[in-house]
This record gives sequence, C-alpha cells and structure tokens, in this order.
Amino acid sequence: MHSVRRPARRRVSAAITTVLAVTLGAGTLSVPGTATAAPASVPSAVTAEAGAEAEAPFAFPVGAALLAAGDTGFLSTKGQNGGIGALWTRYADGSTTAVDDMGYIYPTGSDVVASGDASSPYSVKIVKLYDMATGGAPVAIDLAALNATFVQAVSRNSVLAKVVKADRSSEELLLVSRTGNAVTQTKITGIPVGAMHIGSTPARDGSVLVDYYANNATGALRSHYAMVDLATASVVSTHESAPSASYVNNRFSSFSATHLAWSDWIDYHDQEIVTLDRATGVESRINLGYGEALAAGLLGSWAMYGVPTALGGDGRGGSSADVAFRAKSLTSGESVKLLDYVSEVLPGSDGTLLARGGTVEKGVGVYRISLGADGRPVADMVASTGEPTQLVYLGSLSPRTLDLDAPGSFLQWKLSRINADIDLTVTHRRTGKTFSKEMSLYTESAGSPYLCGDNTVCISWTEIAAESEMGKDAHIGAYDWTFKATPQNGVGPAVEASGSFTAVKTSAPHDIKDNGTPDLLARDGQGVLWRTDTAYDAGRKSLVANGGRVRVGGGWQAYDRIEAVGDIVSRGSADFVARDRDGVLWLYTGADVSLDVTLAPRTRIGGGWNTYTRFTGGSDLTGDGRPDLVATDKAGDLWLYKSTGSATAPFAARKKIGYGWGIYNQITAVGNIGGNATGDLVARDKYGVLWTYLGKGDGTFAPRTKIGGGWGAYTDTVGIGDGNKDGRPDLYAYGPGGAAYFYPGTGNYKAPFGARVASGALLGDGVSYNGTY
Repeated sequence: MHSVRRPARRRVSAAITTVLAVTLGAGTLSVPGTATAAPASVPSAVTAEAGAEAEAPFAFPVGAALLAAGDTGFLSTKGQNGGIGALWTRYADGSTTAVDDMGYIYPTGSDVVASGDASSPYSVKIVKLYDMATGGAPVAIDLAALNATFVQAVSRNSVLAKVVKADRSSEELLLVSRTGNAVTQTKITGIPVGAMHIGSTPARDGSVLVDYYANNATGALRSHYAMVDLATASVVSTHESAPSASYVNNRFSSFSATHLAWSDWIDYHDQEIVTLDRATGVESRINLGYGEALAAGLLGSWAMYGVPTALGGDGRGGSSADVAFRAKSLTSGESVKLLDYVSEVLPGSDGTLLARGGTVEKGVGVYRISLGADGRPVADMVASTGEPTQLVYLGSLSPRTLDLDAPGSFLQWKLSRINADIDLTVTHRRTGKTFSKEMSLYTESAGSPYLCGDNTVCISWTEIAAESEMGKDAHIGAYDWTFKATPQNGVGPAVEASGSFTAVKTSAPHDIKDNGTPDLLARDGQGVLWRTDTAYDAGRKSLVANGGRVRVGGGWQAYDRIEAVGDIVSRGSADFVARDRDGVLWLYTGADVSLDVTLAPRTRIGGGWNTYTRFTGGSDLTGDGRPDLVATDKAGDLWLYKSTGSATAPFAARKKIGYGWGIYNQITAVGNIGGNATGDLVARDKYGVLWTYLGKGDGTFAPRTKIGGGWGAYTDTVGIGDGNKDGRPDLYAYGPGGAAYFYPGTGNYKAPFGARVASGALLGDGVSYNGTY
C-alpha cells in the first residue's frame, strides 16, 4: 500500500478559555450576538452585508494559521500567546468569536466547518458540521453505525464517507445525510471495485472531484480522479494519472468550471501540476522544478502554486525553489506573481482562495485570491498582522562607545527576521583597517554565536580580534560598519545598513601606536626620532621588536627633554611631551596616523619649563584614572602637574608635593608597581641606587624603599607598562653602546622587579641612540 496525504486538516484542542461566551455542549454551538471589537490600531470597521469585505484590512493575530475559509468569514488559530482554540473572523467588520471544543478541522470552502475527533484525521467516525454564519446547533453524524469513516463535508447536513470492504482491498464511497434524527446513505456509483484511499475536494456547484488509487487495465497502480454529481450520487467522468503517480506525497486536486487539476510526480525530486481542459479533454503540465510541499489552487483557467514556507523559515523552502505564490494561465501561458510568499492556501467561497502569506507592498496577513474584472487573478488583503514581508533593519543595539577591554563586548543589530545571510564590514576610520565576515543566520540555530536574543544579530569583539589584524591591534577611535542582509528564502530585497561607534580601552603607558603593546622612542645622533613597536618573547622572557623601526622625523635635537607621559588626552593611546631649548613644552599625541609616517601637529603647552631639571609622566598619582606629570626644579622641589584630559590645556596648575629631590639624577614614572590602586615613581641617586616611591593617590608618597644599586650603568630607564602581559608594569633600561635590559614587574613593592634579561628591542637597528623614551 502507499501512504496518502489528504488535504490539510487541522486539530484544535478542546481545552481553551474562550474570549467570548461560546458554549459547545450537548451538541449546541451558541454564538453570542456581539463579538470582540477590532483593536484600536485597526481601521474602523464599516457595516456591511454578509460576505462583504471591510474597507480596510483588519487585524490578524501574529503567528496564527488559517483553518477554514467560508462565505462570511474564516477560521484561524489564535496566534502567538493567544492560548489554544480558534477564532472565527467575519469579513464584514473583522469582529471575532472564540471557538472551543473542535478537534480535527476540515475546510469546505463555505461557512460550514467540519470537525472530527479521533486518534487520526483519517479515522474520524463522528463528525460535527458547524454553520459558522448562523451559529446554530451543529449537525452530528455518527458514521460508526455504517462502519464508515469521514472523507469530506459537502453541505450543511451531508458528508462523503468511505467503507472498507471485507476483503480490505477496496473501498466504497457513500453520501451520508442527516435530517432531524434520520441518517440516510447513498452509494456513489461509478467508483470502480478496487478503489482505495479515497479522498475528495470540497463541493462546488453540486459536484466534487474524488481521487483514489486503483489498478488500471494493465494491472498497474495509478491515481485516478472522478467528477461526481452529488445530486445523482454518480461519477460523470474519470481520469487516470501518469505512471509516476506511485509517489503520492503532497497530493493536491481541484476543479473549476473549465478545468481539473492535480499534482503528480516527475521523479523523486520534482513534481508537476497536471491540468485538464474539461471541454476538450486536453491535458497540460506545469513542471514545478521542486519536490517540496505544495500550496496550490485552481481559479477558472488559472493554476496557482508555490512552496509553503514560514516567512521566518530557513532557506528557500528546503531548496533553491522560488517561494512566491504564482498563477499561470492555462490558455495563454501568462504568469502572475500573487504573493511574495505563502504559508497556506485554502479553498474559499465562489471559487476563490484564501491564503496566509505576504507581499512586499502590503505586508503579512490573509489574502483573498479571486479573478478580477479582466479575468486575471488578483490578491486582496483581507487581514493584516502588521508585520513587514520584506526584511527590515530595525536599528543598532551596539553601544555608541564600545569598551574594547570589557569582556563580552558585542556589536548588535536588530532585524525584523533573522533568516538572512549577512555580509559585514567593520573599518577603523583612522587606519583604514577592515574586518569582513559572512554570517549565515538560521532560526533553528540555537546557540549560534551570531544570535543574541529575539531577532538580534551580534558578533563579539573577541571574534573580530581573533580573525583580523584590525581586531588584534584593537585600535581606539571611530569605526564605521556596513552590512548587507540578504533573505535566505528570497522573500523581498536585500537590506543594507551602516553606522559607526567609538572604541575606547584602558591605555598602556607607552602604547603610542595604539595596538596594545609598548612602543619605544629613540633619538639618534643626527636628531632623528624613531619609534619601535615591541612584543614579548615568552621563550626569551624579554622584550623584542615587533617589526622594524619607523622614522618619526628629523630635527628632534631641538629638544633637550623628551618624555612619554601616558594617555593624558584620553584618546586611548599614549602621548609624549618635548621641551625645546627655550623652555617651551610641547605635546605630541599618539596614534593619530598610527605613527607610520608622521605625527599630528604638536600643541604648545607653555613656556618656563626650563626651570626643571627632571620631569616624568605616566603614573596616576591622584587616583582619577589619568596619568600625571611630575617635575623637579633646580632647588630640588618636586612639583605635580595633574592631568586634565584636555589636548589644549593638558595640565592643571602645578602643586608642590615634595622637596629634597635634587639628590636624584633620574626619576621615572612606572605605574602601579607596588600593588596599590595608584601609580608610583622610581628615582636613582648619584650613587646609582634606585629607590621606590609608592603613591598614596593624593599626590604624595610613602617613605622611599631601596630597590638596589648598580643602576648608574643606564642612561635611561623607561616605565614601559605591562610588556609581558602578566598584569604588572615592567621597566626597560638602556645603557651606553646599546646595552638594554628588560625588568619584569613582580607586584611586590619591596622587590618590584625581577632579574633583568637582555633585550634586543633596539639592538636590531644597529644604531646607538643618545636617548630612549
């Protein structure tokens, strides 16, 4: 035997709380005189005769499915979060009545809805016929006494039923009617012996198209179709399908005044719609080019077909098939697109169809498909869910300022649906570096890294960093993003969006290039300033060059002091200052052009700085999160210049915070080497002994602690920040002849640095510098 798929039958659970007072008990359906009003957002309903449409589409529950279509209204599920049960909606004004206690529902193309309750929709023995227009008592027909099962309702009190013969190799078709308490049966003549799996279309103009399986004259099993006149209970014509009819999935049949139509299979992968001109007997075939489930219908001489799909479903109905619902003329061959997608199609009254689907122009809802004045099919919206059919970009959920240091940083966007393929590009505006990603989104992809909530697309900065140079560098500043989202089901056009955000991060004291690693500045004997990006070599346990040195520019012999001072203008990269021979201090901000060619123009801080013998910056001495600068004058007094964060006036008025610092010939800001919350200093005396000054966070220091001697061998000590990425600041020391060492931080204020390790960060240049910063 072959499995047979009959026209769609829906089951609605009996256990619901009705919106209105609907009683279905003791065989009675009581429909109240008033019904639920349409929501306020829906256009006002107009008074209309039964069967007329409202002037504008009324509301249809989001997520609801069609169950049956009639003359004056249609039956549907309640939709998302609407509870179990069904709603009868009137075309006249959009008012609804909640319906309870229906089992399997069988559409009839009229206001009569058949309902049967059984373990299977194909074994219903007690069927109830509800007239939804009048709300009268249902007509219950018990087929068990006839040893029959339900096939199709054909009137207010009549059904087709089939009886399996005793040898179980043949079925008879009966017309069963109930008048009062009397139940009568009439055998449909003309159905051959051996017919099995009998099914039927809804009745129209007193006829039905019956389908069944039977052996033909050669003994081959074929699908057959028979036009039955219900008035005479007899077959008036029969038609045999092609040999491929053994593939019976997705079975469809229909008829109009001019044509018959049914579905057939070409092979296991493709199916077709077969049509027959009732006047000439000529068959024609429409090759659909797909084997998916079929939504189909017939209006006059127009065949309609499409792949039923959910708007938010994945892919194109499981293949590359076009999911649009189309009509094709069986006389001229003209094709008309009716809907951009369809989820279900039901027979309606007067030869019309009712479809759940959508168009890009009008959105998602219920559409009545009928023949227009010119004889061509048209789709008119009856009810709207308010949802767009096309993919819509609903905005960015990404923060305007993205903290690159924060765990779980995401870029996020909202779409109307997420069955889309997204081509994303993120560009760092200053450097031009880009990150590109193709992301395929699927609604069933639970746990997908690109889904972050309801219809929200996201990508983590961690992934961007792992897959791109731009992400690894983790530059701060302005970023631009663009994406193109293409619907996977082909419904509607692709949507493009763009925007920007600003990235911030905690700056490293010496990260001038803004890529997360310390940079070293060095001036050669000709006054040329060079920048070298560094990296930590875990094997050598030391600092090495990360690429070749970059020429910053010449003429830097004009300055007698150069100091890296940390990010004093709050841009995410370290800055540095330089004092000229006239005592004017100048500010150079880092990362403006990645320092690969030149620097941004310098900014004048002020004059009179030649009063100081030493100055250094990079440690937050005041606890406000910004690095400060300290300077010792010729009298040995120590002065604090609190950072303001302003590029035009980076320091507040000076404040004296100590004296006796004239004993030191070098001071260096090293960040938090002692484990406190604020920055510290180290100072070297004339004997080469290095001392620690732990900051208290108010611009003052705890008593000094001796680190050790021998530091007089170095011309420069540089607080480079965390070079080895262990969370503790480190120190770089440079001496005559290019000898240089890396001192890893320990976090212990009594012994803040571990054993030195030779560093080749600058040795590869083959140049001895007269100053490193």
